[in-house]
Amino acid sequence: MRGIPPVGETDAPARDRRSAEDLLALARRGDGEAFRGLVEPYRRELQVHCYRILGSVQDAEDLLQETLLAAWRGIGGYEERASVRTWLYRIATNRCLNALRAGARRPREYAAYRSEVPLPEPSHRRAEPSWLEPYPDALLDEIADHMPGPEARYEVRESVSLAFLAALQQLPPRQRAVLVLRDVLGLRAAEVASILDTTENAVTSALRRARGTLANELPDPDRESAPLPNSPQERRIVDGFTRAFEAGDVDAVVAMLTNEAWLTMPPLPLEYQGPEAVRHFLATVALRDGRRYVLIPTRANGQPAFGCYLRDPRTPILHAHGVFVLTLTGDRIAALTRFVDNSLLTVFGLPRSLRA
Repeated sequence: MRGIPPVGETDAPARDRRSAEDLLALARRGDGEAFRGLVEPYRRELQVHCYRILGSVQDAEDLLQETLLAAWRGIGGYEERASVRTWLYRIATNRCLNALRAGARRPREYAAYRSEVPLPEPSHRRAEPSWLEPYPDALLDEIADHMPGPEARYEVRESVSLAFLAALQQLPPRQRAVLVLRDVLGLRAAEVASILDTTENAVTSALRRARGTLANELPDPDRESAPLPNSPQERRIVDGFTRAFEAGDVDAVVAMLTNEAWLTMPPLPLEYQGPEAVRHFLATVALRDGRRYVLIPTRANGQPAFGCYLRDPRTPILHAHGVFVLTLTGDRIAALTRFVDNSLLTVFGLPRSLRA
């Protein structure tokens, strides 16, 4: 970025001694350090914003860098008709929409993915693959909760849940952006209209259609039944699942599922619903022939998650086998989501292989 030090590696005390007005004035005169101090407070929330629209943490980081580069190049033309934060969201949103229109986003490993055995007939087959990837909680924790909004906005935790993100990916790009800007970020219709260069009526219409689609795509909300993150109840479920799955105990895993539980494997467009469908998949694919795994705990999208590693009976090496995310309801598991792209492990700070 024309000699600007990387965002995220600044002298925080020196930056904090300068007002936003001072930083803006210096940035307009070409001071890269001042520009970095001006945009750094919004860096992580902008990445999460791009992630919500794109569904990919890797694409979101790419678009974040494009956004910051565009902002640096355009800082001289910033007219202060909106806050710096809103101005950055304008750039990021339109960059994301351009990326979606280009249609170039595809997980690298999807085309090459082949199951070692034939997969069972799914309960449901989506018309298109799901380009959704998990987002590490370690990155979410960096975001300050300064996103007040209207009554209709989603809680921050819900707005990064896999269920919400999966439903969001079913919306056309512009409706997706409108819903995120209005209901997640709580921006006014006039602000969203300005960001998207459209009218308030168009924003209102797009939001109404988006909400209607999500009402059909999302499961009925049950906010009270999901255990709190890292609570004793959540740990009991996670520990029980870990023991059962690592032991290859199909019956024990299935006993932990709700009657409507789903097993999905983004980006594969295959979905298995109900204990018997999941049981058949585990017995004939994941845990067939005595296959054993090691699960390394982490968190994704506000939910318990694991780096999954397959034991090799011939060597002490454990091979990467994707990322597993659990969706919990009460003391049961409502969804098992296994992401097949092994490169996602590095996003969670996990290696591609382990020694037993």
